[in-house]
Amino acid sequence: MTELKVLGACPLDCPDGCSWVVTVRDGEAVELRGNPDHPYTRGALCTKVNRWLERASQPDRILYPLRRAGRKGEGRFERITWDEALDEIAGRLHRIIEEHGGQAIWPYWGTGTLGYLQGLEGFAGRRLFNALGASGHDANICSAAGTTGLRYTIGRGGGMDPEDFAHARLIILWGSNPLTSGHHVWTFVQAARRAGAYLVAIDPVLTRSAAQADEHLAPLPGTDAALALGLLNVVVGLGAQDEEFLERHTLGWPRFRERIEEFTPSRAAAITGVPEEAIVALGERIARTRPTAIRATQGVQRHAGGGSALRTLACVPGVTGDWARRGGGLSFSTSGHARLNRRALFRDDLYTGGPRRVLSMSRLGEALLEADDPPVQALFVIAANPVGSTPHQNRVREGLSRDDLFTVVLEQFPTDTADYADIVLPATMQHEHADLHEGYGHLYLAWNEPAVAPPGECLSTTETFRRLALRMGLDDPALQDSDERLAEQALASGHPYLEGITLDRLRKEGFVRLAVPDPFLPYAEGFPTPSGRLEFVSRRAAGAGLDPVAGYTPPAEVTDPERAARYPLALISAASHHFLNTVFGNNEELRRRSGDGPSLRMHPVDAAARGLESGRRVRVRNDRGAFEAVLDVTDRVRPGVVATSKGHWAKFSGGANANAVVNEHDTDLGGGPTFHDTRVEVEPR
Repeated sequence: MTELKVLGACPLDCPDGCSWVVTVRDGEAVELRGNPDHPYTRGALCTKVNRWLERASQPDRILYPLRRAGRKGEGRFERITWDEALDEIAGRLHRIIEEHGGQAIWPYWGTGTLGYLQGLEGFAGRRLFNALGASGHDANICSAAGTTGLRYTIGRGGGMDPEDFAHARLIILWGSNPLTSGHHVWTFVQAARRAGAYLVAIDPVLTRSAAQADEHLAPLPGTDAALALGLLNVVVGLGAQDEEFLERHTLGWPRFRERIEEFTPSRAAAITGVPEEAIVALGERIARTRPTAIRATQGVQRHAGGGSALRTLACVPGVTGDWARRGGGLSFSTSGHARLNRRALFRDDLYTGGPRRVLSMSRLGEALLEADDPPVQALFVIAANPVGSTPHQNRVREGLSRDDLFTVVLEQFPTDTADYADIVLPATMQHEHADLHEGYGHLYLAWNEPAVAPPGECLSTTETFRRLALRMGLDDPALQDSDERLAEQALASGHPYLEGITLDRLRKEGFVRLAVPDPFLPYAEGFPTPSGRLEFVSRRAAGAGLDPVAGYTPPAEVTDPERAARYPLALISAASHHFLNTVFGNNEELRRRSGDGPSLRMHPVDAAARGLESGRRVRVRNDRGAFEAVLDVTDRVRPGVVATSKGHWAKFSGGANANAVVNEHDTDLGGGPTFHDTRVEVEPR
């Protein structure tokens, strides 16, 4: 018997990018554990990933290429060979390009894996679609709004080092629930609390994390920027702004101060629904506590004003000067700090054709049903399950049902989206292929070494594209680069933060911290903005037709009185504790733990007004669609707000999930989705 320990990393759409170790005996993966040597993830995996190997051997794993044998959406397929699959795909693509041009092809990448090779916008696969002249893919569904807002204020999306939460004296979890999504930061939060730090949670829902906080504020969804301005009104009213930092490192303070003065605590209370006295009390605490650290993650920017929300939240440590203090600042993402050579992976120079059309990931239904010149004729779905994860579920299904649409899905399991495919190609899982990773919640790169051979006829995404390129008759050598060669190109950016980080070193050590200073205070002495300062007032924003001064943009539906009259409840559909987006949504044990379907939290006042009780099956509806859930009457949500979790497969949940009621509406900045800007009514089923 031979036993190996193989170093790797979790690929899922979570800030933590956990380092792991796979134990292999006689060619079989028998154990997967967190790597205890990683300074951030420290050997702990989440309740989801602990079932990774169980998931890999589930009986519904797709192991061979499949061709549709029934109606689209029916999920009936027949097994075919790889040669048959590649021949059919190549033939269809050649005809589509001849008749409609390359832009009739849409490569639709998701975040089923964040690896630079196998997923994450298809960094390697993008070469093939460039060579075909395909449409561009705007991967906006995750963090586009917040990242865009942060760029206007601080120059990039990367914020403070999350490990430095241990040095904070006041921590604000703003629209962030780390005990469900990215729990490793909790180690550093708890270290700060043991040293006397105070923890505040700002969230419309009393989440697992909020329940552990010293204080919880529950604003109406989408009103966070108004709350931030109200808090700053208190800070400035006390004269607690950091005048030296403002003078040396910011631009536009007088105009932003005028904006702050507009948002008195009473006005902020009227907008947010947070009691005025709570706003004053927290504002006073911020005024007297240095350093203050804010953790604001994806949920806070999933509404029509989401970009403005992060733009304004990043101004808070600009006013208090906390960007210059260890343990102070804002943490949204760290991905702006890992300066990998994305151009080398993209190879946009291979693109053929005229001006490239870019299609929005979060507007899939609209594009499939309305795009023309040319219409989308071929859709490749890679590391994504848009029927389960994309707004306006019914329009997505309608678009995928088109008889003239050729859909190829690279998948591991028969998802709701795979049911609509013409061809399904069996994809490897993380411990079966190589990949390069960065965590967007820490400052480490990782290499994932394949631990075992893939089962059946599964292929990695990179190998699938290499084979398809050959079958299409494309002979550029770049389309055949190995995974190792691709990783080496990505690491060769020449940026100082990558100094000394090579593929050989990553393969040996498993992970390496970016070559950043210790401590890492990325903006203590300046910002990567056009002015070199934190920009309260942005000329770039003005040039884009936006308000040049950071401020508050209301949500589209939540604060719309006409919409509220028809659908009086604001819906939050946040991350599940048991699924990661829709990954693990077919795992029987995790489905059982989640309640075998969506639940819906509702405040007792709202339940009484509808004659509803806990345990009742209800229908959540608006003019876009409906889904079913089991009611949980609780004061963990504020009146006027109901909350459910995302990630449930529609086929296991009565045919729909929460995205049936979400609109295809863009955020103010970045064109992101507005999952938390939705109004509904709830009625007995």
